[in-house]
Formats: sequence, C-alpha cells, structure tokens
Amino acid sequence: MTTVAVLGTGRMGGAIARRLNSSGLDLIVWDRTAAKAQALGVGRVAPTPADAIRDADIVISSLTNEAAVRDVYLGPHGAFATSAPSLFIEMSTAGPESIDELSREARTRRLRLLEAPVLGSVPAVESGTLAVLVGGSQQDLAEARPVLEHLGEIHYVGGSFGSAARLKLVANTMLGITSAAAAELLAAGTAAGLDREQVFWALVRFAPALKAREAGFMRDQHEPTMFAVHDLVKDLGLALDVYERANAAVPLTQEVRALFAETASDSGDLDISAIVNAYSSGNARPQTAETRSP
Repeated sequence: MTTVAVLGTGRMGGAIARRLNSSGLDLIVWDRTAAKAQALGVGRVAPTPADAIRDADIVISSLTNEAAVRDVYLGPHGAFATSAPSLFIEMSTAGPESIDELSREARTRRLRLLEAPVLGSVPAVESGTLAVLVGGSQQDLAEARPVLEHLGEIHYVGGSFGSAARLKLVANTMLGITSAAAAELLAAGTAAGLDREQVFWALVRFAPALKAREAGFMRDQHEPTMFAVHDLVKDLGLALDVYERANAAVPLTQEVRALFAETASDSGDLDISAIVNAYSSGNARPQTAETRSP
C-alpha cells in the first residue's frame, strides 16, 4: 500500500488528508499545531516534517505562504533533511520564486520534487474534482498520478518549475476579478431597480462558478469559508509581483486587490464572497485607483 505524508493540515491540507484516507491510502500527517493534525482523526501524527516523511512513498505539502514552505522543507527537522527516496509534491500557493528555491535545493540534495498547485477549494477536494496543475518530470508525475487522481483532474503544465505556480496565480486573479465584478453588479443592478435574484441569475450565466457562493452573494452567509479573503489578498499580491516583473499592464488586478484588502480589514477570515460588503447599503462607495491615496 502507498504511504502518503501530508504536511500542513489547515483548511486545504486537512481536506486533502481526509480525501486520501477515504480513498484507502496509508497516511502520516503533520502540522505546526499538533492538535490540528490530531483532530483530523486520520493517519499517524508525526512530531516533525522529517519524521513524517521517513516512511512515506509520497509527500504532499499544503502550506500557508513562502515562509512556511521554506521552514517546513529547509528548517530544523525539515522535510529535506533526509535521504529517503520519497517523491515530494508541493501544493502551496506561495509563488514561483518559492518553488524555484525549493527545486534548486531538491537538485542539490538529489531529491525528487513536483509542483502541483490546485484550482478549487474544500468542496472540490471532497468530491475529487480539483484541477491539479503539475510541473516537473513526467516520470515523477507517472509515479504520483495514482495518488493525485484521487484529488481530481491532472493538468500537466511542463517540466519547467514555476509555470504551474504562475498559472495558479492567473487563475486566482480571474477568481478575484469575477467575484468583485459580481459584488459590484449585484449592487448596481438592484440600485437600478432590478430584482437581486434576477441579477444573480444573469451573472451566473456568464460565470457559472459564482453559483457555489450563492449563499454569500445573496444572503450574506460567508461561512463556512471556502477561500478566505486574506488568502486571496496574499495571492493577488503574488500575482501582481509576477505581472509587474513581466511589465504587464494590470490596472484591473490592482484595483481588485485594493478592494479585497479593504474588505480584509474587518472580514479577513470570511469567504471571498464577503466582497459584497464593500458595496452594501450605507457603505462608502469604494475608491478607485485614481482617487485612492498613494
């Protein structure tokens, strides 16, 4: 039986561990907060990343940010402090520079690594319908495929590390822009005298993914959180770094990040549908890039 270690058991990592456990795989789990890993009730709980991967065939990490990735892999008792023949699959949304650093370290240490950020949130993990964006060796992907297919559809981006990370940021930018546009048009349409249900119906015709957040957009129910506002702010910041280095013109992305950053000031842990609060009755009209103070 394949043994999988899951490093990071937060919202996504925990869902991934539960999904793999329900698929019959042998699991080892680790989290910086041991109680969080224990509360999952699946697999064996390891005290450190190095201990977690010792008996693992495949290691999956789903971590908060670039600093967490560096610490979990390269810190004391980190996952790369090993000579085990494990295959590492890094799924965090930490930006292309993070996976570039990790891939250099993996080559130096003669370890095998895939990058595999995903499109989709907890419900997609639970139903096995994620889109898994994979970069790295096709030979390593062939080994990882039976495990990754429990999580969803595999989309091979290529052998160059960083491409999957950039594609994930483009996708999350689209999610942010679509969500902000929906919030704005719901408010504008109802202000123009239309029924809110009718406006949402029309928006879903053009952006079907909005339907998954109907409770948030239509009834102000932004929990349970599928994708937290503060996480999208982080991802849009990473995306802007990529676009600016490429000299791409992205005024819409800049404006959307500013809107979500404002929303995060009092709704950071809520789902991104909380962007409707920026347009709710009685709130000040959101500033544009031109009028916002530098």
